[in-house]
Amino acid sequence: MQSIVITGVAGLLGSRLADWFIQYKPEYKIIGIDNLMGGYESNIHPNVEFHKIDIASGDLSHIFDGNDVSYVYHLAAYAAEGLSPFIRKFNYNNNLIATANIINNCIKAEVKRLVFTSSMATYGVGSPPFDENDLPNPIDPYGIAKYACEMDIRVAGEQHGLDWCIIRPHNVYGIKQNIWDRYRNVLGIWMYQKLNNEPFSIFGTGEQVRAFSYVDDILEPLWKAASIEKTSKEIINLGGTKEYSIFEACETLSEVVGGHEIKYHEPRHEVQMAFATFEKSQRLLDYEDTISLKDGLSRMWDWAQEQPHRRRFTWEQYELDKGIYSFWKK
Repeated sequence: MQSIVITGVAGLLGSRLADWFIQYKPEYKIIGIDNLMGGYESNIHPNVEFHKIDIASGDLSHIFDGNDVSYVYHLAAYAAEGLSPFIRKFNYNNNLIATANIINNCIKAEVKRLVFTSSMATYGVGSPPFDENDLPNPIDPYGIAKYACEMDIRVAGEQHGLDWCIIRPHNVYGIKQNIWDRYRNVLGIWMYQKLNNEPFSIFGTGEQVRAFSYVDDILEPLWKAASIEKTSKEIINLGGTKEYSIFEACETLSEVVGGHEIKYHEPRHEVQMAFATFEKSQRLLDYEDTISLKDGLSRMWDWAQEQPHRRRFTWEQYELDKGIYSFWKK
């Protein structure tokens, strides 16, 4: 039986993709890997063969040697762009070193294709909508790490014959998202704040512009990223076709949850305008933006209200305290 390996299987995208495969591609064995730092084992479908491993340091040979691995989805990452300047060593280990381990194992196992989820953070400062042909210009260590991973994957393709497809998703949200991390997933942060009677936090003016993507809309396109010939060695933006200011997104969620107070904080070092072209994803992956932001937030909010109380994740110690924002100080 052929297998599909998913890293980050306990997180939002990994767990929902595994759910989709089990429902629509039962001919494949689904193998999931996660260190459970940012995801939850309860997210993982019971039919997934789960391995708790830190891919930056763990031995993966028994997974790749003992199974007929056709496709690998490398989705694992700690995607906290704003925090990444204060946890540089962790950021590069979590992204670059982990990806190197995946690449090595994919080459040795001669997998059919590696699908890597990069990030809009690779574009950095530019002239949106960002196009796949734009020269990346990341402004934070997270974006730098993701771009370096992309480059290493491309070199592995040239030198070792590794087939790949690089996906640049943006602001994916939905059920099974980690809403208990104070540093990432803005829509989830706001839901946590609502559940705990805290005001919604906005950094700066709220005029920053983003596009949002409901997770279910990108699952079948991710399958096509691995399985069809025309996506071989392509870089593809994947996500929402409509952009919103952070304030507009906040107001939309406020409508869903029945109103809420907003508290403004000092601005962060971040890209102000970050949204991308989507025509390539429509042409190659048949992507459709079918779930509106309000409908997607309604689904996620219904789910969030049913979740157990979990302790909020906070870094006990930053690698660098100099310049840390007041709202993240101990």
